[in-house]
Amino acid sequence: MGLAILTWIWLAAGAGLDPYTKAVLSLEGQPSHGASLFALNCAACHGEEADGRVGPSLRGVSNRRSDRFIIHQVTSGKTPPMPQFQPDPQEMADLLSYLKTL
Repeated sequence: MGLAILTWIWLAAGAGLDPYTKAVLSLEGQPSHGASLFALNCAACHGEEADGRVGPSLRGVSNRRSDRFIIHQVTSGKTPPMPQFQPDPQEMADLLSYLKTL
């Protein structure tokens, strides 16, 4: 097998993921709870309909970005003015499941 294929298999299996991301990705999210979390924590900047305000539109974000990227974006605080959030793994899984409905 080529190195690229082996690397893909390794990444797909979750190797190299930090414990938080592994925990999030192992859970089944509840979109309705994720919608509530979004309304409380995200809507002020991303809009009530997730169509953008201060922050960008999040409509279709799960088609453009991986779950790993979204988790990192939410938790890192490395792209101001987006603050750093630290939802527990279940809440992050719920938020991811809601974002997939947009």
